[in-house]
Amino acid sequence: MSEQKGHRRKGRHLSYQRGKRNTNPNTSILALEGVQDKGEAEFYLGKRVAFVYRASKEVRGSKIRAIWGKITRVHGNNGAVRAQFNHNLPPRSFGASVRVMLYPSSI
Repeated sequence: MSEQKGHRRKGRHLSYQRGKRNTNPNTSILALEGVQDKGEAEFYLGKRVAFVYRASKEVRGSKIRAIWGKITRVHGNNGAVRAQFNHNLPPRSFGASVRVMLYPSSI
């Protein structure tokens, strides 16, 4: 795994949960760095996720904002996970990185 902070991991926002024609923006699909199968992905269930972005307007002294979410379940067999966010992630975040926090911890 690449150099990362001890208290978080990286991931990518791949897509929304979807069928053939309809998308469901309530649930996002994330690919976690260094996670290759379903068993490894199960460690991350319940962990908090943050999509951090920059806005043009400063609020409370900072232009950096975050949308928080939680990993809910695994998605498929290749280590992808589903996550639900407090506010649905915008479509511009497809391919963008998310921060996976290693809490709450069960170990």
